[in-house]
Amino acid sequence: MLAINCAALYKWAMLTVIIECQDQEPELAQTLAALVAGAIEGLVCDVVVLDNGSRDGTSRVADAAGCRFYSQWDIKDILRSARGEWLLLVEPGARPQAGWIDEIAEYVSLNKVPARFTASRGYRRPLLQRIGRRLPPLELGLLLSKRQAIAAAKTGMRLAEFAKGQKSRQLSSELIPSWVARAAR
Repeated sequence: MLAINCAALYKWAMLTVIIECQDQEPELAQTLAALVAGAIEGLVCDVVVLDNGSRDGTSRVADAAGCRFYSQWDIKDILRSARGEWLLLVEPGARPQAGWIDEIAEYVSLNKVPARFTASRGYRRPLLQRIGRRLPPLELGLLLSKRQAIAAAKTGMRLAEFAKGQKSRQLSSELIPSWVARAAR
């Protein structure tokens, strides 16, 4: 269950993961499965799923994983209610790879600026699809402090808007992007 209490080991590094989705039940399930290790280690203490009118089983997947699920929300209220002092914004279907738990715990204890994962070397788009293409704002996720997110939040804002123009550092941990899960459908 993802909504477990944070362990004392990562008490100072509590992390809330926020995922915005619409009709992405299988992708959400993959992301939540990848986050279980972070919950077991005590880093991930809260997962919030923001739904944009899904007609599939998205709400059932979120409920089964112990996530807080919202079909209507104000982003400012969501951010204020986040249990973690740091937020990880990811797309449904994205999956952090080995080493992400320790790296994020260390990063948030030593840094104040946002960060993004490194693109997975094992899952790259074909060369012609990469040329001249801008990455979607959350393709590599975004790790930022709750304080920074609240300061930037505006009513009606979507998660991807937090990532636009955000100067960030790059984590060495890799993230399999959400398009991989969508392509497997």
